[in-house]
Amino acid sequence: MDVVMKELFGSNIGLLSLFTFVFMIGMGLFIWYKLSKKAHEQQ
Repeated sequence: MDVVMKELFGSNIGLLSLFTFVFMIGMGLFIWYKLSKKAHEQQ
């Protein structure tokens, strides 16, 4: 596990993929939040 972390944070590609992964999760949560809020208001 330590080697994986070192590879991720040691290289630019690792940092970029990590950022992309976090960004996708963030967008997913944001869209889900918007949709659930919208569905709440319609009821």
